Amino acid sequence: MSFLLAIQRKLVSPTREFILDIHLHSDAKHIALYGPSGSGKSMTVQAIAGLLTPEQGKIQVGNRVFFDSEKKINLAPQQRKVAYLFQDYGLFPHLTVAQNICFGLNHSWFNRSARHLPAQAQRWVDAFELTSVLRSYPAQLSGGQKQRTALARALAVEPDLLLLDEPLAALDQDLRIRLRAELAELQHSLDMPTVLITHDPEDARVLSEQVFRIRQGRVFDQCHALDLKASHREDITLG
Repeated sequence: MSFLLAIQRKLVSPTREFILDIHLHSDAKHIALYGPSGSGKSMTVQAIAGLLTPEQGKIQVGNRVFFDSEKKINLAPQQRKVAYLFQDYGLFPHLTVAQNICFGLNHSWFNRSARHLPAQAQRWVDAFELTSVLRSYPAQLSGGQKQRTALARALAVEPDLLLLDEPLAALDQDLRIRLRAELAELQHSLDMPTVLITHDPEDARVLSEQVFRIRQGRVFDQCHALDLKASHREDITLG
């Protein structure tokens, strides 16, 4: 698996002009985009997912070209086979856990019993131990249950790439440690590349192999994930 991103996009608001100019290449299966809020990490991942269109450049994952401005290639989001786990999980509050998990599947699942889910959904219900909350609504779930439900929904559509946007940021410290370990175990068990957004060096260290540090819309450094703690201390020292 390889990642190739070479994209440019200017975004202008009444108070700010921001230029996204990302260039990176990696043969790692799990990469992290690491940096402070507002550095361009989420916009980069949105471009991979097809939710933001660069003005020019190229996005290639493995042998699949998602975007190429020169060749006028721009796959629609549903053609990219990408699962996107948002920071707030993006669960539909008016749908049950079962309905949320099955949302992306082409089945008449709204009329089915929660006991008889499509096989793609049932696999992750079992893996994440969600059977007892299938009829619950998101407001009734714990933070860990919400994350597992969102992950089950993302994986049920059998994607080729998983995008994780600060997946642990909203959790308290104890739950964060436990779910970080669970995510790492999931990565090892799946044959699926991941792109992680984070500003937490421990998330990047545990959940990625190669880390690209981003500031002001550009990649300014990269390192092996296990070397990130020292690099992070450098960031603090340099202010």
